[in-house]
Amino acid sequence: MREHEPSLVDRIAVDLATVRWPEPAEIRARARRRTRRQVAGAAVALVLVVGGVAAVLRPTDGAAPPPVAVPVADPGTRGEIPPETLLQPTDLPEQSDPPLTESGLGEPVRLGSDLELCRRRQGLPTAWEASLWSRSQTLLRDGADGPDQSPGDVLIGQDLYRVTPEVAGRFFRNLEQLVAPCFAWRSVGPTEWQGRMVTAEAVHSWALADRDFVGDEAALLRHSVSQPREQGTGEPLGGVPRPTSLAVVRVGDLVTVIMPGRSTPDDELRRLARIAATRMCPAANPPC
Repeated sequence: MREHEPSLVDRIAVDLATVRWPEPAEIRARARRRTRRQVAGAAVALVLVVGGVAAVLRPTDGAAPPPVAVPVADPGTRGEIPPETLLQPTDLPEQSDPPLTESGLGEPVRLGSDLELCRRRQGLPTAWEASLWSRSQTLLRDGADGPDQSPGDVLIGQDLYRVTPEVAGRFFRNLEQLVAPCFAWRSVGPTEWQGRMVTAEAVHSWALADRDFVGDEAALLRHSVSQPREQGTGEPLGGVPRPTSLAVVRVGDLVTVIMPGRSTPDDELRRLARIAATRMCPAANPPC
C-alpha cells in the first residue's frame, strides 16, 4: 500500500460537500453544540440520570488525550463520504428536524465521552484508532429547536468513518479489551441534590451485549449505571437509570457508531444498524 495522506483536493472536496446556507434555527443549534463541546473539552463531565435530575460528576484531572496518528490511504480508493451514506430522518420512528452535519479528516473513532472518561481516570489511553475521512450528524426531534430544548430532544447521533482495512480489523479485534477496564467503574463527584451539594457515587458498567449481527462486523455496547448514592451516608439519590446502548457497524472500510439520544430498545437499535449497513454498502471500498 502506498503511503498517501488526504490531498489538498480531498480537503477541498470535504469542505465543498458541506457548504450550504443554514437556517437561523440551525445556526442556533450548532452554536449550542459548539459551546457544549468547548465545555466538555475544558472539563469533561459525567452525566448520570438520577430520577430525572442530571447529576454531573466532574473529574479533577484536566489531562488532554494524546495525539492520534493519522493512517494513510490507498490513493485509488474513494475518500469523502457522501451524505446519503448516513441514516436518514425517514429511517427513524419519530419525525426530526433536518440533520446537523459535519465532515472531518483524521478524526479518531470515538465511542462516547463517558467511556473515554472512565479510561482516563484509570490512566488508560483514550485515543482510539484514527480515521481518514469522517462525517457525523445529529437528529433532533421535530420542532425541538426552541428555548426549551433539552438533551432528551436528541433522537440520534451518528459518526461515520472511513478507515484503512488494517485499522478496521484491529479496532474490532481490540474492542473487548478496550471496554473491559470499565466493566465496573466507580465514579465519585459533587452534585446538587434537593437543594444541597452532596458527594455522589455510582458504579458504571460497559459490556458488549451482542456481536456480528449485521455488516462485516458489528457490536452492541451497553452502558449501565447503578443507583447513585451519597458517599458516606449511602442515601439513595433517585432511582436506577435505564441502561443505554450504542451500535458499532463495519462495512468494508467504513465504520459507523450509532448513539441514541436516550434509552432505546436493543431491537430498535439493531434495526437502525441494519439500515445503516445497507446505506454504507454503495460507498464502501469495495462496494457491496
